[in-house]
Amino acid sequence: MRIIPSAVALTLLALLPGSAVVALSQPVATAATAAHQRLLPLQGGRNFRDLGGYATGDGRHVKWGLLYRSGSMHGLTAADYAELQRRGLRVVCDLRDTRERAAEPVDWPAQGAPRVLSDDYLLDTRDFLPAGAMKDWTATAAQAAMTASYPKMLVQFRGQYRRMFAELLTGHAPLAFNCSAGKDRTGIAAALLLSALGVPRETVIEDYLLSNRYRADLSTGGGGFWAKLSPGAMRAFAGVDRAYIDAVLARIDRHPGGMTGYLKDEMGLDAAAIATLRSLYLTRP
Repeated sequence: MRIIPSAVALTLLALLPGSAVVALSQPVATAATAAHQRLLPLQGGRNFRDLGGYATGDGRHVKWGLLYRSGSMHGLTAADYAELQRRGLRVVCDLRDTRERAAEPVDWPAQGAPRVLSDDYLLDTRDFLPAGAMKDWTATAAQAAMTASYPKMLVQFRGQYRRMFAELLTGHAPLAFNCSAGKDRTGIAAALLLSALGVPRETVIEDYLLSNRYRADLSTGGGGFWAKLSPGAMRAFAGVDRAYIDAVLARIDRHPGGMTGYLKDEMGLDAAAIATLRSLYLTRP
């Protein structure tokens, strides 16, 4: 099966000739942070966030400490593994392709490691990149390519998203799902999950946009791929934009029955399954 992902920055770096990964940094939580933290206090985490606390339309809230979204976990330290073990992490749904996982392996400890679920496939970015030479790509062209690529992931990663829901329905949590940057494939997974739990759309979009705050920073000083891009095109590929996730949600809205129909037909979540998910991962009314 030919898979065409979104243009996550690290995937492009891995696939384009002459590319090089540049310096990455991430905000670090302080002791003054509230008891429940959106960004996990991990030394080597990449956009590793808790989906807890979001209010639903019926007044409940997503439980903290059960549902996590993340980028690559390659940089996790021994202390980070201990923290995740303390949190009881049971399952990781790794959406990265075969080469991404080989380039950034995760060295889980022998004891207390979560069960990791992944598929072997090779990414193909050609169909969503703008036409012409990279040096000529404008911000508008890059944004248009990203926007067009997003709805394709609903089809491309349907099986992996369904598997994530199947794990959650059987109570296999705490569960984390991740890709490389934790913003595109992961962002769609989070949008589907929060929507299934009854979180209002604007909140779903706000969570998606948080990757612009917590994602790894990228510098054009590293040469390779980034040196060939205009600053605007670089931002379009490295960040997230409301237009990207709006394109996915618009595609879902066109499905018979909208989000409810899509979750039932494509994710296998009928009314009983939705009720089960909400009983497991939402606070009581």
